[in-house]
Amino acid sequence: MPDKSAKPMDPKLLIEGLGKGLRVIESFTDARPRLTSTEMGALTGLTRTAARRYLLSLVHYGYADTDGKYYWLSPSVLRLGQSYLDSARIPRLAQPFLQRMSMQCGETANLSVLDGHDVVYLLRSNAPRVVSIGYHTGARIPAHCVSAGLAILSTYAPAELQTWIDQHDFGRFTPQTITDPGTFLASIQSVRHLGYSIVDQFINVGLSGVAVPLLDRKGQCLGAVSITYQREIYPDEIARKKLIPALQETVEVLRNII
Repeated sequence: MPDKSAKPMDPKLLIEGLGKGLRVIESFTDARPRLTSTEMGALTGLTRTAARRYLLSLVHYGYADTDGKYYWLSPSVLRLGQSYLDSARIPRLAQPFLQRMSMQCGETANLSVLDGHDVVYLLRSNAPRVVSIGYHTGARIPAHCVSAGLAILSTYAPAELQTWIDQHDFGRFTPQTITDPGTFLASIQSVRHLGYSIVDQFINVGLSGVAVPLLDRKGQCLGAVSITYQREIYPDEIARKKLIPALQETVEVLRNII
């Protein structure tokens, strides 16, 4: 998959063991929360013995637990992600502006980035309501299903975008989800022309989203700012008139301070 953050590096400078350890951590998923060393070896390409040593090391350092047969991640592994959030500059700068926009619109505002084929939500500002909607910080959502994904992808060069589409799994979540690569490409081209994206119930029935790509002063895409809302409250035209100007204003302010 295309990775804009990847940098060419001399293989001699890499610590292969670190890479293997990260693959072990990433092998735990919602569908695979508990794994044996044999299963881990099959998933990572390690021998059973090597996989067991990595798993036992994670247990020793507090990042995993075991009952002697199965292994699973412990809450301490969240420290790895929290370190990014604590050190990242953009979420800290964006927080007061997302909070202001959320208060003005009465809807949930988000800052997110594209990580491979998923949108990852880095920052969320809840609307002043009893029940908030949207995605929590750290949530990963298939990029073709949310407005932020389309907004970020609209900044990709044509060849890079086509490679991404060719490698993406267009799963269906609702009847409205776009699953045809050609239709998705056309949608991205429309977003590129408009400068914003609107997604109507692609992943949750009744919920829609609108997003604008967040660019720095050099025109490099740093992510997207989005608003999640209930479709019955904001039909498309009302969303365009009320929510998009607020997003564009917020993105322009951020662009000048990032």
